[in-house]
Amino acid sequence: MAISTSSSSDCCLSFFYYSSLQSHKLTLFSTSKTFPCFTFPSSNLRIFHLTSSGCPSPILEDHASSTNVPMFQNPSMLDSKDFNTFLCGLLHQDSQAQQLAYEYYKKAKESPGFRPHNTTLKLLIRYLVRSKKWDSIVSVSDDFKTYHVFPDAFTCSKLIATCVRARKFRVVNSLLDVFKLDDENAMLAFDSAMRGYNKLHMYTSTIMVYRRMKSGHIVLDFGCYCQIMEAYNKIGDTDKVVKLFLEFETRKLDSIPFPKQMYRILFESLGKSGRAFEALKFFRDMTRKGISGDSSMYASLICSFVSIREVNEAEELFKEAAEKRLLRDPEVFLKVVLMYIEQGLVEKSLEIVVAMKNAKAKVSDCILCAIVNGFSKRRGYWASVKVYEQLISQDCIPGQVTYASIINAYCRIGLYSKAEMVFQEMEKMGFDKCVVAYSSMVAMYGKTARLRDAMRLVAKMKAKGCEPNVWIYNALMDMHGKAKNMRQVEKLWKEMKRKKVIPDKVSYTTIISAYNKVRELELCVNFYNEFRMNGGVIDRAMAGIMVGVFSKLSRIEELLNLLRDMKSEGTQLDERLYHSSLNAMRDAGLQMQAEWLQQNFEGT
Repeated sequence: MAISTSSSSDCCLSFFYYSSLQSHKLTLFSTSKTFPCFTFPSSNLRIFHLTSSGCPSPILEDHASSTNVPMFQNPSMLDSKDFNTFLCGLLHQDSQAQQLAYEYYKKAKESPGFRPHNTTLKLLIRYLVRSKKWDSIVSVSDDFKTYHVFPDAFTCSKLIATCVRARKFRVVNSLLDVFKLDDENAMLAFDSAMRGYNKLHMYTSTIMVYRRMKSGHIVLDFGCYCQIMEAYNKIGDTDKVVKLFLEFETRKLDSIPFPKQMYRILFESLGKSGRAFEALKFFRDMTRKGISGDSSMYASLICSFVSIREVNEAEELFKEAAEKRLLRDPEVFLKVVLMYIEQGLVEKSLEIVVAMKNAKAKVSDCILCAIVNGFSKRRGYWASVKVYEQLISQDCIPGQVTYASIINAYCRIGLYSKAEMVFQEMEKMGFDKCVVAYSSMVAMYGKTARLRDAMRLVAKMKAKGCEPNVWIYNALMDMHGKAKNMRQVEKLWKEMKRKKVIPDKVSYTTIISAYNKVRELELCVNFYNEFRMNGGVIDRAMAGIMVGVFSKLSRIEELLNLLRDMKSEGTQLDERLYHSSLNAMRDAGLQMQAEWLQQNFEGT
């Protein structure tokens, strides 16, 4: 439909004459001298402007389907039913016709005989929402009160949800003030508001809406209870969740099946607050009432007992859920595995893998990695390698994290060929950007004096866009330092600084050790001072190097400072360093300092 309107600001409608012609064509007249011109291609509508002589002068003409609308003589005789029909007809057209309908609606409100139908209000609201005319929505909502005519419950609920989603919270508040006067729509409107606020994580606003419901004596249904319980659950007020649950339970709404969602919220809230046994009691009461538990309930309960380290209860619920084939949540499997590992029951973690296979659940990389690392920590690297190979034989597929962990394990126990084989397999699987795996391989090449292989691997790593970390730089500097290739050590150090890789204690120990090997003792002192200025703490490795450096340079005062710092930081000297320091002081004739050393470090 196409509509054109005059731009005159004084354009108004005094009254309309509608007549049904024998040809079933609708003709519209106006006595206004400045009547807007418009066409209705879909309604076969003829529109005329009355001249001063009272004869109609055609403005526009079009053709459409037949329509019969009674005649309106003047505003005081305006037939409300027929005018609502007319407005609804316009509101079913395009946006320009809908805007015209809204203007007619506002003008019609001046007539004492006009009363909008709920269908008219429904269509008006739909148009205003689509046009995002929020202030007009508030104005029309005031008409709900004035005429005590409300749209249907679905329209009210959808209107509230739309305004919340658009974050027009002032409009929402105005609408709720209106809808609370309508007994049929109030509950659904408030429920829609709480649901919308929960989706936006505005739980405090949900609680405010609930309080308005209570103050307005609006009865809550199970949906409202779920929304407000969810809000209190999210802000951590478990007591309120339990209170609302018990309140709903006492109402004994026999016509409505007790919603499982309320139990889910209750179990989650109690579990998060460490009240797992209380949640279990409610769960057993629920089953006695004939309400069966589902997978999400079991998941919530199991995780609750895992979080408080109640192994027996978690294990019992896990087995119960497995028998009922209600184990579906991957998080449950992972948490139970981690619980067993933390409790030192690493062998039981393998039972979880069997349960996952029975439940046709995929054994994730996180679970594989947790088991492999758990065996490494609790039973050693040989045990972790054995269990890894066992899991692979059971068709478990490792991911990047598991690959990195097992490569490290193979390297630790000296199975270098196995490590290389797994690394190649990892690359074929597409996990070729794992810095941890590269670090393990570079370190392995360092232990086996395969400097060229290490450099080739790092170049390959860089080509793939994977930048070396501090571990890789440390391993490379250590290899070149042992080869006394100080030019390459210095290049690596500068590259590390340029790429803003922060040196750690091992970095400083490595570069100081490298310069010590080539007797660049002053550089050793410089790097040591930099290390201390950066807050580095002296360990035995650093002390072992610097005691020798200060002794060789006869810097007894700096040696004493080093020893005092070691004493204050709780670092002990081994026998070799103790005697080296003692001899250096005696050779320098510092008998008192030698006695101090004997008193503080003897027997370490």
